[in-house]
Amino acid sequence: FPVPELDEKTRERIIKAGQKVLDARALHPERSLAEHYNPLVMAPELVKAHDVLDREVDKAFGAPRKLTSERQRQELLFANYAKLTND
Repeated sequence: FPVPELDEKTRERIIKAGQKVLDARALHPERSLAEHYNPLVMAPELVKAHDVLDREVDKAFGAPRKLTSERQRQELLFANYAKLTND
């Protein structure tokens, strides 16, 4: 997995955003992961927490703007992979 080197501040922001995802899931402990991620009934706080986490990870990977699709994220991952393997 092509993870760029992260400075401590970026790493901490990602960890905090990831914890918010866990906290949002903990609000509904009776739900399975499948229930948490059912797109028709996903809890708003979980959607928001994932949006924040996505933004932090996108920035860490060098996204020039907010990414809005899985394809954009895949392109960014492949570009990072190419950079890491060509250097």
